[in-house]
Amino acid sequence: MSHRTDLGVPPGAEDFFRQATLRICSSLEVEHWLAECLRYLRQFVPADAACLTRFRAEAGRQLCLAKATVVGAERVEMEVPVTEEARQHFSRGRVVRVAARARDLPPSRAWIERGLLDADAAILSLRLTVKGQIVGSFILTANRSDSFTPAHAELVTALREPLAIALSNSLAYRELARLKDRLFEDNRFLEAELRQASGHAVVGQDYGLRGVMEMVRHVAPLTSPVLLLGETGTGKEVIAGAIHNLSPRHSGPFVKVNCGAIPENLMDSELFGHERGAFTGALARKRGRFERAHGGTIFLDEVGELMPQAQVRLLRVLQDREIERVGGVEPVRVDLRVIAATHRDLPAMVAEGRFREDLYFRLKVFPVLLPPLRERKGDIASLVDHFVRHKAREMGLGAVPPLAPGALEPLLAYDWPGNVRELENTVERALILCRGALLRFDPRVLAGASAQAGRTGAPLEHTAAADSTLDSVVAAHIRSVLEATDGRVAGPHGAACLLGVNPSTLRKKMRKLGIAFGRGARHRPA
Repeated sequence: MSHRTDLGVPPGAEDFFRQATLRICSSLEVEHWLAECLRYLRQFVPADAACLTRFRAEAGRQLCLAKATVVGAERVEMEVPVTEEARQHFSRGRVVRVAARARDLPPSRAWIERGLLDADAAILSLRLTVKGQIVGSFILTANRSDSFTPAHAELVTALREPLAIALSNSLAYRELARLKDRLFEDNRFLEAELRQASGHAVVGQDYGLRGVMEMVRHVAPLTSPVLLLGETGTGKEVIAGAIHNLSPRHSGPFVKVNCGAIPENLMDSELFGHERGAFTGALARKRGRFERAHGGTIFLDEVGELMPQAQVRLLRVLQDREIERVGGVEPVRVDLRVIAATHRDLPAMVAEGRFREDLYFRLKVFPVLLPPLRERKGDIASLVDHFVRHKAREMGLGAVPPLAPGALEPLLAYDWPGNVRELENTVERALILCRGALLRFDPRVLAGASAQAGRTGAPLEHTAAADSTLDSVVAAHIRSVLEATDGRVAGPHGAACLLGVNPSTLRKKMRKLGIAFGRGARHRPA
């Protein structure tokens, strides 16, 4: 769209200033008031577009906040470095500059390279200051070269103060909105983390884990990375939590990341965050797990599962304490402690080229080996007591069921390929089947799982169901309840009452499963 240079003049300086200021102050959203301002100024100035930039002196960069045209306005969020030539241009003291072509104005050249400005467009640039400090620029452009005159520059300069104040207010509003979103996001994230938190104490710290806890107390007050090693299910997450809680960072966040559970295409975004528009669907800036852990601890479980590009980024975090969001142009400083854990053979992975050697040695500053449960069977009684109470509360059971005499014997005889996690699952399964009776652990289920684990290398939680049919598990449980009730089926202390079923229903189930009752049974008749 072309303009005449003999556009109308304001009816009066005071009225022009008032009308323009009303539009500049019409919104805290920068793109909204910029569009209103351009719409009004076009009555007096041959402008086709307007831009608003923020000058970041400490970083030596300029950020374009928004651009408005005759069609509409939008946020831009484009950043460019300030060259030495542009810096000298800023320091010469002129408040407003007019150029026949944008390429003739040194500060504009970086914007031209990024495609924000047309090199041949006429430009009018007004510097905005607050308390003597440059905060940004208000830029008008016209499609036709040599469109702006000194009279146009004088007219726009009258709006310098309200434009600077509006820019400062919009920046403050944007920062408040960002902090509000960050707080909301952090609250939602922490609520999810709390829901998933196990709440487990370090059971065995005075016995089987005494040596581990001694190492924890040595390293916890420091900032050194810690590498937790051991088989799956040995409690590495619990030990990581203990290190955090005993450290000076205990009041900061404790962010847990299962590196093996993050899809490969989301790994970088999840760990390091992304900028708005970095990829399809990135509608807003997102802080990654490392940024969330600022001031606290990040626990990288299964660190051996990290993809090569994520390993490179993690190495930079350990070396420089910096991250870079996906789509970002500036590094973000982070202050955190890294605790990593794995059950994999990292030296073998390094030899095979699947794990970076430099990253391995960065993580292996203070390795801690957690013993498997089969080497600390003295903790089984304490662990069972802990899991029974925790799971009973979690499952909403009215009372904690007592252990049957000799209930721990099959647990002590078992080798626990799945370690503490397998024991936890075993306790939960027993509580499900218990239904108010004495708590027992069927040695046949453990033996079957052990045999299957020996054949396939799979832990109990993946094989118990395959080795023991539902009928065999139910039959074993009914027999154990009958033993506890001396064979009595009915009555207030009978098996049916303990199992929570009708006596006739229980007898029907026993007939189907081939469990004898009555006179011919080994137990006393019901």
